[in-house]
Amino acid sequence: MTDPQTPLGAADAPVPRVLCNTASLAAAEPASTGALWRLAEPGRQLDANLVRIPPHGSVDAHAEPDLDVLLLVVSGHGTLGSAAGPSPLEPGSLVWLPHGGVRGLTVGESGLSYVTVHRRRPGMRIRPRPDA
Repeated sequence: MTDPQTPLGAADAPVPRVLCNTASLAAAEPASTGALWRLAEPGRQLDANLVRIPPHGSVDAHAEPDLDVLLLVVSGHGTLGSAAGPSPLEPGSLVWLPHGGVRGLTVGESGLSYVTVHRRRPGMRIRPRPDA
């Protein structure tokens, strides 16, 4: 077993660390909506957000064509709508949203806060026109 006080890995390797407490962020500013936190570390391969939707709000049905997304409910309640029918969401619900699948969210009376995680999209690149 490794001593928790002994540093692991190469001296120049990225260091794992606690980024935030999602429960505290979700509870801190109930009037805030939208993205409350975003993963912004340089060199990352993932994107992640903590999102709050107000009471009785919604995310219209849509499909993400390119990325699978994991969604973890932190606080509140709501319903996931999909071709499989409605699925209740509550704190601790972990949801896989496969790319290409149509989904939407309907939020309950207490609002809904959730973390999403997905592969990072590549940055926009300027390319020559195909006919040039």
